[in-house]
Amino acid sequence: MNIEYINPFIEASQAVFRQIASMEAKLGKVYLKTSPYSSEDIVIMVGLTGKIRGQANFSMRREFGLRLASSMMMGMPVTELDDMAKSAISELANMIMGNAATILYNRGIHIDITPPSLLIGENIRISQSKMTTICIPLLIGDDKVELDISSEIG
Repeated sequence: MNIEYINPFIEASQAVFRQIASMEAKLGKVYLKTSPYSSEDIVIMVGLTGKIRGQANFSMRREFGLRLASSMMMGMPVTELDDMAKSAISELANMIMGNAATILYNRGIHIDITPPSLLIGENIRISQSKMTTICIPLLIGDDKVELDISSEIG
């Protein structure tokens, strides 16, 4: 995947974490993942169509998901992944992807995104057949969110 396609996802992620959750997301070392790969306890999936065809997955530990939901809800204590908490973290992923789509559009690269889907569980394994997956680690304090962008090969 072209690096000009990846930077908008990084820019959008950092901006949305800062503006919506008051968290600084530092960029870790970007790398390729081999399918299938393991994920954290929470995965938010957003489909990509248009110039980039594939999927974006945000994965995080459950504890961070609770802290993220709390931060998005003005510090309200969040002790379980109830419907409100799930909605909050799904919406954060949706905002990041919407912002990335806008940045790409302004650069002449048209994509559309699907509504986010949320998976919660242990030992989640993701298989992206016939796709290349680039992992963008976002380091937030002692935690991280991995943004995996998978796109069709060729």
